[in-house]
Amino acid sequence: MNLYRTVSNKLIKKIKCAFFVIILIIGGVYIYTTFFLLKQFYSQTTQQLNANVATHLVEEKFKNDSPFLENGAINKSLFNDLMHDMMAVNRAIEVYLLNEEGGIVYSVVLEHNENDKNIKSVDLKPIKEFIKNNQSYVLGDDPRDETNKKIFSAAYFEKDGQAGYIYIILASQKYQQICEQLLTKFFFDLSIGSTLITMLFAIVVGWISIWFLTGNLRTIIYYVNKFKEGDLSSRIPNAASSDLSTLALTYNSMAETIANNIQHITEVNQFRKEFIADVAHDLRTPLTAIKGYIETLKIKENITIKDRFLFMSIIENSASHLGNMINELFEYTKFEAKKVTVKKSFFSITDLVFELQKRYELISTTKKITLSVVIKNNIVDVYADKLLIERAIQNIIENAIKFTPNHGEISIELLGKNEEYVVLKIIDTGEGICKIEQEYILKSYTQLNTTDKNKGIGLGLSIVKKILELHQTELRITNNKDKGTCFEFTLPYKCTNNKLL
Repeated sequence: MNLYRTVSNKLIKKIKCAFFVIILIIGGVYIYTTFFLLKQFYSQTTQQLNANVATHLVEEKFKNDSPFLENGAINKSLFNDLMHDMMAVNRAIEVYLLNEEGGIVYSVVLEHNENDKNIKSVDLKPIKEFIKNNQSYVLGDDPRDETNKKIFSAAYFEKDGQAGYIYIILASQKYQQICEQLLTKFFFDLSIGSTLITMLFAIVVGWISIWFLTGNLRTIIYYVNKFKEGDLSSRIPNAASSDLSTLALTYNSMAETIANNIQHITEVNQFRKEFIADVAHDLRTPLTAIKGYIETLKIKENITIKDRFLFMSIIENSASHLGNMINELFEYTKFEAKKVTVKKSFFSITDLVFELQKRYELISTTKKITLSVVIKNNIVDVYADKLLIERAIQNIIENAIKFTPNHGEISIELLGKNEEYVVLKIIDTGEGICKIEQEYILKSYTQLNTTDKNKGIGLGLSIVKKILELHQTELRITNNKDKGTCFEFTLPYKCTNNKLL
């Protein structure tokens, strides 16, 4: 599979669209913010540049003339001159004469609109703040539009016993409308240009970004597909340093688990095939003997009583051997199916060992084998399933008796260790088991290559291994070829689940 074509087109399209939308949104926010700040900048600059306009007006126009006549009326002649000056200099400003309460006494506005909703007074708070510090950016009421705030210039005056404020709006409604029209057109032109540039930029940068951003993802998909196609050794290299390290490490762990499970299943299937073949072979031996001697008894009529008794004994022994093998097979399948319940309790391992010594004393004496028990250190009660441990020790003793020649020795040793556990050893002087056979007999049902085919180990040691696994311990085999074998395992003095001490 091509490493560069592992990411689907659907995902690439989604990433492209997302990237384009993000750039478009960022571009829109940027344009809006730019115009907003530009408008703020222009307003603040205009106000600061014209901050002293009202002060200069008061100083120049009210120096020799008063805004009020002697009868208290408005000096319209003065304000008409002011209108001519405005037409010549700046048609965007609006001049208002305010009393000390903020009421509008008179106004000079070049452009009038029928829709104007003129207000009678303005708020003096921003005006006083501006006069106090004319460098600050302050917005005041627009007498022609109470919904908007405008930049202004203001000054306080006192003349002929009358006082008030000159209030100048620096951006009239006409000026505002023209600015908005120009800004709208400029914004529209800029938006179209920005959109085209953004699309082109998004396509170019998007391709490059997607290539780099999905590099690790493509690698992961590539190795996942290799694993799917049957390459169980497929692992993501340098998973810990990947941008998607969690995903890569998780896949490697999962692939390792799956590969191990597949290997285990393969081994189990192979084991079952060998198991069935071995069981069939071992069952066939006593059955063949039984069948052969029964046919002999049926055919021959002149068999002596002694021979008849011998044949019947052989048939009985073969049947007994067959029954034992079937019982072992049934017992082993229970362990394999995990249908054995462990019932742990405290019991005396010393008493159990001496009891088993007496039980097998007759069999060992028949073969002139010395069966002894050795106790080292102080042994206290152990915590385990007594019946299962008894079964395990029985199997090891029977195996030792089977492979120990006449006049041999079998020793059962108990050794206390650190007041935590006891070590149990069963040592014989039999043939010994080589290292390869040791590993093999603990994995599956097997029968060693011995000269005596009736000495098959069968399921005995496999059952021992299963029992010890249920007790969280293991069977260890040590020996020298032709010098005997030592079977060893440990049992705890304490409860392994920490409920009992």
